Amino acid sequence: MANPRTGSNLSQIAATLGVSAATVSNALSGKGRVSAELAEKIRATAAQLGYTPSLTGRALRTGRTGVLGLVLPNIANPLFPQIAQAIEHAASHAGYGVLIADSRGDVALQTDAINRLIERDVDGIVIVPRLGTRIADIGCPVAVIDSPSTPGNTVSADHWQGGQTVIEHLVSLGHRKFLLIGNNPASNVQNDRIGGMKSRIPADGHADVFWIEKHEQIHGKGSLLGLKEQVENGFTAFAAVSDLPALRALMELQRAGIGVPEHVSVTGFDDLVWSSVVTPGLTTVRMDMAEIADIAIAALVRVIEADATSGSDVARTVTGTVAAERSSVPMKLVVRQTSAPPENAHIA
Repeated sequence: MANPRTGSNLSQIAATLGVSAATVSNALSGKGRVSAELAEKIRATAAQLGYTPSLTGRALRTGRTGVLGLVLPNIANPLFPQIAQAIEHAASHAGYGVLIADSRGDVALQTDAINRLIERDVDGIVIVPRLGTRIADIGCPVAVIDSPSTPGNTVSADHWQGGQTVIEHLVSLGHRKFLLIGNNPASNVQNDRIGGMKSRIPADGHADVFWIEKHEQIHGKGSLLGLKEQVENGFTAFAAVSDLPALRALMELQRAGIGVPEHVSVTGFDDLVWSSVVTPGLTTVRMDMAEIADIAIAALVRVIEADATSGSDVARTVTGTVAAERSSVPMKLVVRQTSAPPENAHIA
């Protein structure tokens, strides 16, 4: 019997059962005319002998490698490893492996990352694009995860609805003057979140938008955001487009002696791993990354496998971004300790 560590090959399985290697191949791939009883016996024998299919051989037979690419904009951001984990889980469940590339926030590096994956003959690519970039036809099926407003987007969280949800929460607490804090105005995701927020500002309310990158271009990287002055001007709610700037706002307010949530409220987006353990716990908006990943991978695999069975002699004839049955997934408000009814803060 073959050592399960080294596995077996089709010929050994065929010899054990007294059938042809072609019959074994057809049974294991689900092709050809093999009775259900014999196919089950072949699969059982293959498992017993430790058979491991050759990816190279499968690629030669099917024109597919069984591997997908994933391009992320910045793995250093704690959100994107969570996305990678969800994509890998969904792909594994569909029978695919994943190669991950990081564009490090650079459009040129994003193009390089895509080209490297194509050179490795991936069957398709999932791309979380760098700020504001549009993905052209790159020669293989692509699932884009960005925002519903992004041209060619496959599926994403409903960022506009998420923005509406957080402002509705703050309004219900009695807030009427809001500072909406974004990182970069070139981001479709951030613009959609802020757009959703602004759409729920009540008639007796007021909101200003503050972009951190524009502020830092003038005052320097890591400079204070001037939130104490904003509190003195009557702002009681600071709604950030992600948890990282929300944490920055929280720390700046606390250092200025402004209580959160006693005096003002702070909210974020994405429910990063530390958002529940900081003090006070951060009120935020969570995306259902598992469902988004499942929808994106299902859309990608559906196109890949339909193309593979179309009878074409040319592999990967279907290219460009793929469409999903659902293009957006609602976001969920997670209420913790940084949001409460406003009180008049006394600023020393």
